[in-house]
Amino acid sequence: MPRLGSAHRAAVARLCRVVSTDLQIGPVLLPGSDLQWSAVRSGGPGGQNVNKVSTKVELRFDAPGTTALNEPVRARLLRLAHGRLDAEGRIVVTCDETRSQSRNLELARERLAELVAKALIAPKPRRRTKPSKAARARRVAEKRRAGSKKRERSTRVDSD
Repeated sequence: MPRLGSAHRAAVARLCRVVSTDLQIGPVLLPGSDLQWSAVRSGGPGGQNVNKVSTKVELRFDAPGTTALNEPVRARLLRLAHGRLDAEGRIVVTCDETRSQSRNLELARERLAELVAKALIAPKPRRRTKPSKAARARRVAEKRRAGSKKRERSTRVDSD
């Protein structure tokens, strides 16, 4: 990921707006101060409208700096969003599906909420198991059968 110069970073900071409303995800409330969004021009086909209107939305969530998430949830969130991190470690969610800036912002907020909701679910700890005696015996018997089959194939009979 390219490093941004200070002038570019300052320009992006001016364009970014803090989302005024908080984002409620189950028991967790992400404060609006941790969310910033900016509107940029969308790429791809679309005629003159795409060249004039900035409808693509980039929503940034300050995951490393937020106090709304505890450490295990934050670690899971950063692992889930590893491809969406910017240079400062913030999660960037983009949306340019619709021609409406406000609808794209809603969709980006929904995507972020889904990501955080996934991170809130703690993985079930793995219980170590070991195969039964019968399963081990079946495995060894199958290995013996396979080995004998291969031995039989490679044995050459001399023909006189």
